[in-house]
Amino acid sequence: MDGRRAPPGELAERSPMPLWHRVYLVLRSRIEAGRYAADGRLPSEHEIVAEFGVARVTARRALAELEAEGWIERAPGRGTRLRPEAGVREVRATLEGLFENLVAMGLETQVRLLACEERPAPAPVARAAGIPVGTPMLYALRVRSLEEGPFSHLETWVPAEIGARIGREALATTPLLVLLERAGVRVARADQVVSARPAEPRVARLLEVPIGSPLLEITRIVRDESDRVVEHITGLYRPDRYRLRMALDRTRADGTRTWVPSRAAEPAATRSTEDPREEAVP
Repeated sequence: MDGRRAPPGELAERSPMPLWHRVYLVLRSRIEAGRYAADGRLPSEHEIVAEFGVARVTARRALAELEAEGWIERAPGRGTRLRPEAGVREVRATLEGLFENLVAMGLETQVRLLACEERPAPAPVARAAGIPVGTPMLYALRVRSLEEGPFSHLETWVPAEIGARIGREALATTPLLVLLERAGVRVARADQVVSARPAEPRVARLLEVPIGSPLLEITRIVRDESDRVVEHITGLYRPDRYRLRMALDRTRADGTRTWVPSRAAEPAATRSTEDPREEAVP
């Protein structure tokens, strides 16, 4: 069976996430990576109990979740097998015209606008924007969803004078980048940092994940042609519904060979269904 056997209680000591959910995540990750046999057979409840050191009810709950999401099928006498169509589909976009591609994908998602108001800029945002802490900015909190449910939690800060030209109704229906351009902002470049963060209680509720679940964190600082920060956005993403992919080229720089992002590099949103409507970073 794939993976090592975990001593009893090991999973419980490593994370506040429910045991069944951690087993489910490992099994789903193996399915996505194609790590099960060609005949599609998955481990039985007994084998999961032996490998992960968990109770049978935990193994049964993990398999039930995989079945509910359409990854596997179970039948008496046949065991647990992959569904023929199980897998992840991706929407891809090259870095040429990055923002335009992301906007196009963003139009296919559903948005809940949970906050839109003027607030004083907190220290991290103020430092990034080069403005005094407490400077008034437009703050927006949005949750984006696919048909399966929510996948991103987005906190955005925009200079107040630009925010005054952006309506609340528009934020609920139109990607912010489009609204910035409509407001006369000439977006020139962006800096982006990718990291990880555990889900806090408020975020966990909105993204429908257990508290402490690992989330992909992407912070982007967008600048206009005068190098002014026109948007500071932090997105938290469920890794089961979103992933980043980047192609790299091996090239020479200063006499040394190194890896650099390829012009074919691509972000990718993931889904577990056949419907190809996804969004990458908004």
